[in-house]
Amino acid sequence: MGFTSTAVAHTPTLDIAFEEAGPPDGVPVVLLHGFPYDVRSYDAVVAPLVARNARVLAPYLRGFGPTTFRDRDTLRSGQQAALGQDLVDFMDALGLESAVLAGYDWGGRAACITAALFPQRVRGLVTVDGYNIQNIAGANEPTLPEWESTLWYQFYFHSERGRRGLTQHREELCSLLWRMWSPTWAEAGAAFAASAPSLHNPDFVDVVIHSYRHRYGLVAGDPRYQQIEELLAQQPPIAVPTVMLESGADGLLGPSPAGDRPHFTGPYEHRVLENAGHNAPQEAPDDFADAVLSLL
Repeated sequence: MGFTSTAVAHTPTLDIAFEEAGPPDGVPVVLLHGFPYDVRSYDAVVAPLVARNARVLAPYLRGFGPTTFRDRDTLRSGQQAALGQDLVDFMDALGLESAVLAGYDWGGRAACITAALFPQRVRGLVTVDGYNIQNIAGANEPTLPEWESTLWYQFYFHSERGRRGLTQHREELCSLLWRMWSPTWAEAGAAFAASAPSLHNPDFVDVVIHSYRHRYGLVAGDPRYQQIEELLAQQPPIAVPTVMLESGADGLLGPSPAGDRPHFTGPYEHRVLENAGHNAPQEAPDDFADAVLSLL
């Protein structure tokens, strides 16, 4: 059993489309996808959570799927503060005082931001590959060349050529990222086909390009999120109960997320998913569900 219904949450900035399953009075669990993925990442995670009486909600992030901006003049920002505020606004729109948050990539960032800045709203956190709050001040410090090589797409998006490439070849480019980041996942091709329609949101390119430029300090953010960005620049600790999942077969290389341990000051568990790539919930749904269940 996957998601059983779809709806839209109306927030000050967005009309956030989401999919849902489980009893309306169940413990809320919000599952957050990354780039360039969508809520299909969680189809196989739903059933074990619903069996434990969870109310499972999976929103489409800004720029993805049916989610839309309410005002045509709003900056199509992909900055991290916007993702965090979107999540809080989503919870407010649905009347959720608190929830278990679980996510990876962009979704993991939104979850970590909310856990750090609004801990009273977070019963527990599942984050893939560590402390996902960006350190923008340090973004231009180089890492090992082998790691840098896997970030080629980010540097590509810094150029007008990259914007045009994403616009003209979004499915080919994003499918390539899926395969590169999940080298051991045989089902990546078929799974991508199910998520590809979400990449054709009219705001997808603008949001993605802004995200990968803002994180390097190359473009200004939306002023409405400036206060949140200033708080995030302090790299705030996360005190809520946390399960950190490390993808053992992630093709997107970088330092071990174990090094992020000092950022987590509350109850903490580190689990390694040996054969999972970047799209952890879709590649290891049982393990991902177990992590969420441990926080219910």
